[in-house]
Amino acid sequence: MGMIGTVGLVLHPQRDSKKAIDTILRWAADKGATVLGLPEEVGRIDCSAVPVDAVALVERADLLVGLGGDGTMLRTMRLLAGRPTPILGVNLGKLGFLAEIDVDELAGTLSAIDRHEYTIEPRMAVKSVVAGVAVTAFNDIALVRIPGEGLAAVSVRPSGSSFVSLSADAVIVSTSTGSTAYSFSAGGPIVSPRVEAILVVPAAAHSSFNRALVLGADEEVTLEVLPTSGRLAVEVDGRVVGHLCSGDSVTVTAWPGAAKVVRLGTTFYERARRKLRVDGSAEVG
Repeated sequence: MGMIGTVGLVLHPQRDSKKAIDTILRWAADKGATVLGLPEEVGRIDCSAVPVDAVALVERADLLVGLGGDGTMLRTMRLLAGRPTPILGVNLGKLGFLAEIDVDELAGTLSAIDRHEYTIEPRMAVKSVVAGVAVTAFNDIALVRIPGEGLAAVSVRPSGSSFVSLSADAVIVSTSTGSTAYSFSAGGPIVSPRVEAILVVPAAAHSSFNRALVLGADEEVTLEVLPTSGRLAVEVDGRVVGHLCSGDSVTVTAWPGAAKVVRLGTTFYERARRKLRVDGSAEVG
């Protein structure tokens, strides 16, 4: 018996996903499977996917397919955080780190998953509470300076111990998944997704200490806004969810294995080389 009885869709808000959706609907019709989607997403496309709310989507789907890029995959992962349902990423346009296949490979990939011919790559998330609201990120949680309101002056306390005070454009708390995103642009290390770690990385540090701090997944880190800081925006996977002022703090903890991403043979290093355009080592001599 096949694994997939119900496919859930999560769509990029702008990219043309009709070819991919038509492929999924034809495959599902042939297999007697159901295709579900969020009303606001499938409603703008002429298709026969069944519109359901987010709760029903994650509860009923045997496989969730993110059609878009890394941003769509991150949103799909947040929807399913903590559930064992596998997530397949399909590129629509630019190559990403998280999506596994292109549209032309979709029908064959669905059949392979239906036959259980795939592996799972667990992805860690980080969690916090901002202004009384629980937030989850698969890339990063960042305290970011607001233009015109001064630098981000932040005390970093891993596992409750005072460690360093940073003055920077931003202080980023990243997962291994996020090590190729904002953290990477700030000079942080590239970390294999198999390593469950929390990275604390200052962006454009204005202090003598400008190194990344790597913590274990069993360690929490508290960021406290210092009196010399300007007001800061709190970004969760690039979305502003709140603001912090002097004396405010957030504590970030790891959520190991929070999402299950489908892999069919590509490696993290292959995807990273293509995305980052790593051409090889510099010649010596």
